[in-house]
Amino acid sequence: MALLVGAGAGAGAVLFRYLILLFTLVFTGHRDYSAASGAGNPWLPSLGVWFVVAAPVVGGLLYGPLIQRFAREARGHGVPEVMYAVADQGGRIRPQVAVVKSLASALCIGSGGSVGREGPIVQIGSALGSTVGQLTRVSESRLRILVACGAAGGISATFNAPIAGVFFALELILRDFEANSFGVVVLASFVADVIGRAAFGSSPFLSLPSFELHSPLGYPLFVGLGLIAAVVGVAFIRVLYGSEDLADRLWRGPEWLRPAAGGLLLGLLLLALPQLYGVGYAPLEHAVDGRYVIAFLLLLLVGKLLATSLTIAVGGSGGVFAPSLFMGAMVGSAYGAGLHHLLPGSLVASAGAYGLVGMGAVFAAAARAPITAVIIIFELTGDYRIILPLMLAIAVSTGLSHLISRDTIYTLKLRRRGIDLSAARSPNPMSVLCVGEAMRPAPPPARSESPLAEVVARLAEHDIETIAVVDEHGRYEGLIEALAVNEALQRHSIPTLARDLTEPVEPLRPTQTLETALGSLVSDHAGLPVVDDAGTVVGWLAHADLLRSYQAFVERLATKRGSQPQELRPPARV
Repeated sequence: MALLVGAGAGAGAVLFRYLILLFTLVFTGHRDYSAASGAGNPWLPSLGVWFVVAAPVVGGLLYGPLIQRFAREARGHGVPEVMYAVADQGGRIRPQVAVVKSLASALCIGSGGSVGREGPIVQIGSALGSTVGQLTRVSESRLRILVACGAAGGISATFNAPIAGVFFALELILRDFEANSFGVVVLASFVADVIGRAAFGSSPFLSLPSFELHSPLGYPLFVGLGLIAAVVGVAFIRVLYGSEDLADRLWRGPEWLRPAAGGLLLGLLLLALPQLYGVGYAPLEHAVDGRYVIAFLLLLLVGKLLATSLTIAVGGSGGVFAPSLFMGAMVGSAYGAGLHHLLPGSLVASAGAYGLVGMGAVFAAAARAPITAVIIIFELTGDYRIILPLMLAIAVSTGLSHLISRDTIYTLKLRRRGIDLSAARSPNPMSVLCVGEAMRPAPPPARSESPLAEVVARLAEHDIETIAVVDEHGRYEGLIEALAVNEALQRHSIPTLARDLTEPVEPLRPTQTLETALGSLVSDHAGLPVVDDAGTVVGWLAHADLLRSYQAFVERLATKRGSQPQELRPPARV
C-alpha cells in the first residue's frame, strides 16, 4: 500500500505541476510570469501589464466557489489540516480533498497567488494515502502511516528531494521517528521520486550557485544570519495570521466571493512587483546569484511577506514553504551583500552562500522543523560544504524562534481554532502509568513454613483467590492459588506446609508500566504481588486496580482539556 500511495503521490505531483503551468499560461501567456519582468499578456496585448490586476480576481471567482461548495478544508496552506487529521482524526481525510485541492491551488497559483505548491501536494498526497487506507480498512495506526507516505511522496516528487520528503513526513506529519513508520515512508518517497524524475529529469528544480566559505573564521557570521532569520520567520507567522484576522473583521460578504475581492488588492501589489507572481522561483534564483541590489532584495522580502499573507488571508489555496524559502533567500543575500561592504573578503563567503543558508534558516524558524530544513537545502544544492554553516544558522534560528513564539506557522492555525495537537494526541495511559501508582495494599503473605490450614484460613478471611508466600526473612518466593488448594483437598493428598503448594510466579515491580503488567496479568493470574528490590511484597495489582488507575488518568485528562473554551474545542476522543 505504501508503494501504491507513493506512486499516486508522485503522479499527483506531476499532474499538479502541469496544472499550475497550464493555468499560468492561460492567465499570463508565459510559463513563469515572475521571470517575465512585467511583460504584458500576449493573449491580451491591449491591456499591457494591467492584465495582472484582473488575473487574481478571475482566479478567485473560479476557485472560491469550488472550495466553498466541495471541500472547505482545501482553503489555506493545507499542512495543518493534515497534521490534525493524523493527530486526532485517526488519519481520515475526505477523498474529494485531493481533487479540489489540486484544482483550487493550481488556479490560485496560476492566477497570481503568491504561495507555494508544497502545501497543496502534501494535502493531495495525504488525502490519497488516507483514501487507500480507508478503502482497505486498515487500523488507525497504519492509516496514519499511509497519510505520512502520501505527504512524503508529494514533497519528494515536487522538489526532487526524497530524503527531505521522508523527514518532512516524520518530523511534521507523524511527529515521531519509529522504525515501523520509517521503512514504509522511505518506500513511498522512493517511488514518488522515481516518477518525478521520469517526468522532470534528475536535476534539481532550482539552479543554485555552489557554496564557498573562504575561512573557518567566517562561521560566527552565520550565527548573525540565524538570529535575523528567526525574526523574519516569526514575523511571517504573525503577519500571516494578523492578515487573516484583519480580513475576517473587514469582510462581510459571502465566503465564496472573498478570494475575488481580495484578488484586486493582490493584483495591485503584483502590478508594482511582478516578481511576486505565483511561486517565484526565478527571482529566488536571481537573488542568490547576486543579480539584485540590497534595497531591492529587502523590497522583495517585504513584498513577499505581504503578498503571501494577503493570498492566504482572502481565502487562497497554497503553501507557505516556498514563500519562506523566498524570504530566506532575500534576507540572506542582503545580509551577505552587506557583509561584503563591511568586512574583508577573506572572512565573508559569497552573498549567494548566505542566501542559501537563509532559505533553510527562515523555514526552520517558521515551521520549527530543523531536520527537514537542513536536509532539503542540502538536497537542493547537492553541496556538502554547506552543511556546517547551515546547521549552525538553523540551530540558532530554531532556538530563538522557540523563545519568542509559542507556535509554528502550522500549529498556530490549529490553536486559533481551539485545537492543541499535544492534547489531541494524548499519551497512552497504559504506557505512562506505573504499577506503583495503581497497586493497592497486598493481603498479608503466608510464610513458606506455615501449615496449610493457616493458608486456607487466610484465603477465607480476606476473600481472595491468591496469596503470596515469603520465606523466613520476608522475601517473596511465589504464590498459592485457592484453586490449587481445592484440587489438593479433592485428591485427599493434603500437604502439610505452604511451600508444598507454592508456585514460583514472577512478581511485578513498582517501576513497570501498566502495559507490561497487563501482559503478565492476562497470561498468568488475575492478581499479582508487587515486590521491591529487596524482595519484600509492597503491594498487589489486579485487573480492577489497573482499570481504576486508567479511569482516573482519563478523568484528569478530561478536566485539563475542559479548561479550553468549549465552543472552540473539537469533540472529545479517548
